[in-house]
Amino acid sequence: MYIKLKRLGDIFLSFVGLVILSPFFLLLFLAIKLDSKGPIFFKQKRIGIHKSHFYIYKFRTMKIDTPKDTPTHLLKDPDQFITRVGKFLRKTSLDELPQIWNIFKGDMSIIGPRPALWNQYDLMRERDKYKANDVLPGLTGWAQINGRDELPIDVKAKLDGEYIENMGLKMDVKCFFGTVLSVVKSDGVVEGGTGRASDFTKEKQAK
Repeated sequence: MYIKLKRLGDIFLSFVGLVILSPFFLLLFLAIKLDSKGPIFFKQKRIGIHKSHFYIYKFRTMKIDTPKDTPTHLLKDPDQFITRVGKFLRKTSLDELPQIWNIFKGDMSIIGPRPALWNQYDLMRERDKYKANDVLPGLTGWAQINGRDELPIDVKAKLDGEYIENMGLKMDVKCFFGTVLSVVKSDGVVEGGTGRASDFTKEKQAK
């Protein structure tokens, strides 16, 4: 029952978001085009519900010669590929706004596990353990407010499993407001290479 209500909420909120934010989108269109060569939008094949494929949309933040299908934090020197406007968009997470269209279409939900890249087989395998591949991926989720880019794959998948286990209105509200706080603080945004479980564990123990 909650899944159906959640989908209705996604449709309504994404439609309202597209209408209200349309003037702001136009300003971002201009900023991106004036800053660097290339398209306004960036699309990338991602994993959806039941490991189906779909294309996720973002505002382009990288130069057109950036290696494809490589997570930004795995690039050797990601800063050289990020545009000036892109740095601002990524820091504020505004680059994710076009995914409101993905939500309206039914590819995604507002809250859920972040969609993996089509070639992130290790993450998909870990998520299978927790049935986290069997729900719509989200614009944000439990893992995103508990580490984001800093998380190693096994920890990220476990947090996605915790979301599935506790999925409901209370959990979704907690994720939503936790995301707002994380964006304001820019928590967990890592442009350089991180993600080894041992490093993450040592860091947590040191805190």
